[in-house]
Amino acid sequence: MRIEERRNAETARDYARRILKNNIVSMDLEPGAMVSENELATQLGLSRTPVREALMDLAKCRVVDVMPQRGSRIALIDYTLVDEARFARQVLEVAILDQVCERATAADIAQLRQNVRLQMMTQEPGMGDSSSLMELDDAFHETLFKIARKENIYSMLGSMTIHFDRVRNLALYVVKDSKIIEDHRLICEAIAAHDPWKAKEVMTDHLTRVKVDAGSIRKAYPQYIKQLSRG
Repeated sequence: MRIEERRNAETARDYARRILKNNIVSMDLEPGAMVSENELATQLGLSRTPVREALMDLAKCRVVDVMPQRGSRIALIDYTLVDEARFARQVLEVAILDQVCERATAADIAQLRQNVRLQMMTQEPGMGDSSSLMELDDAFHETLFKIARKENIYSMLGSMTIHFDRVRNLALYVVKDSKIIEDHRLICEAIAAHDPWKAKEVMTDHLTRVKVDAGSIRKAYPQYIKQLSRG
């Protein structure tokens, strides 16, 4: 599990929740894996109480299964929840592009272009990996919400899109193409041209790629996927 330093003014519960969430998205805590409150508390340097509270918070988001007397398990990927999260993000992120195209300054566009350049660099040998690309991807989309002055909406989406984010992360390992980066470049140039229609078109395609990638992910990681019940 990857451990980061605790932030200033971050409660123990918030810290535990953030680190656990990040490790669930990055797949360092794999779907189906059992986790121990005691072990997590030791790794995080916390008591059991904030760890237990963090696990309960994540259980409400349905990414952790808390099983009485047995412990907690990282939930399998549920494509019903993935699609729900993708839908919410698509509706909101496409909607803000009118304001992004209207409000983006030269400095904003320069920041987006620099982000895309760094994404391209991760594809060069020895210059990055899937985790660094995922971080840049997240930063790109967060910047769009900041430009539109809708940061609270981005924060609100965080608890829901964890399902979508796990699949996005897997897609970077399984599909391994540059379409995601090219999408970002095209979105950036549409914003620079103040063309919301083009930006929306590309963003819609961008956020629906996960549906196209689903077959490849299921084939590569069947043990991570929740099977639909029959009957």
